[in-house]
This record gives sequence, structure tokens and C-alpha cells, in this order.
Amino acid sequence: MGGRSPGGREHVAGPSVKHGCDHIFFIGFLGAGKSTLARNLGKMFHRPFVDTDRMVERRAGASVARVFRSRGEAGFRKLETEVLRSLKNEQSLLVSCGGGVVETPENIRLMREMGTVVYLEGDFADSLRQIRSVAARPDFKSRAHAERLFEHRRPLYVEAADLTLDIRGKSFEDVSYRCAEMLLERGLI
Repeated sequence: MGGRSPGGREHVAGPSVKHGCDHIFFIGFLGAGKSTLARNLGKMFHRPFVDTDRMVERRAGASVARVFRSRGEAGFRKLETEVLRSLKNEQSLLVSCGGGVVETPENIRLMREMGTVVYLEGDFADSLRQIRSVAARPDFKSRAHAERLFEHRRPLYVEAADLTLDIRGKSFEDVSYRCAEMLLERGLI
């Protein structure tokens, strides 16, 4: 378990065992910009990027919202774990993870085994501003529910992360450049 650096900006956990993969997993709450960051870094460094929610949708043949309705959250989480397991045979992916990926301990274990986990840490208010369609977000039942979920997941994100990037008050472009610097400094990209 790592701690906050004196500046409070980055959290660095202890080393974990990797099994031939060198993926970078982006975690964080709804609207943190995980997909945008993975796409931006993919373009900058010519690396493939994937989104676990889109992968679940392809596997299920239905939207995330429909999977939640038809299979429940447990069914969705099972598919999410299957999708993460399928990445073991890939190399050098930038992976945008769904906001609840940390709800399943096995998902955290898989991500840590296959690469580096980067937590995009923001405020609840930042997330609300970025969420375009609450209908497409099954975790967002109401503002109060989403705020409770945010508080519940925050320590899970911190625990799962190898690195934490403070995204508060930053544009997507700023976040992309800061994350690129952080990953380059550590030889991860």
C-alpha cells in the first residue's frame, strides 16, 4: 500500500507482479474522462486503446444500461471481469475502465497483474459537469445516490491505483499532457 506524496498529487503503490502485459488501466468515477484520456494518449503514442464498457457491450450484444436492466449489476460485473481476463493475451493497451470496475476485487487483481493502474482523481462536482447523458449511466440513479457511490468508491480507487493523477480544474488536454509526463518519467509508455 502506498501513500500520498508530500504534494498530495500522486500516489505510488508498491511494485506488483506483471505477467508479460504492460497495459495502462485508467480508473475513476463517472465523467472523469477515462475514455478521452485513453484515446488522447493512444493518438500521442500510437498505442491501441480500448474501453471495457464498449467491450462488455459487444460481448453482450446490448448497451451497458440494457445489460444492467436484463442481468443486473452482478451480471454486468461478471462480463466486466471476463473482458479484463481477455486482455491477458494482448500487449501495450491503454484501457479505459468503467467507473465501477473497482467494485470487484478480482478486477483489481487482474489490472494490477497486467499493468499499471492510474486513478483520475476528481471531485463529484467535476463528474456531474462531464456526464452528458444520465440515462446511459446505470450507476446514476439520482444525484444523492451518485454522490454516495462516489464516496463509497473513492477509497477503492485509491487502494487499486499504482498512480493517482489529480484532474480537478484541468482541461482534458492538460490531463493528457500531465499523464503522458507521469508515464514517460516512469518508463511506462
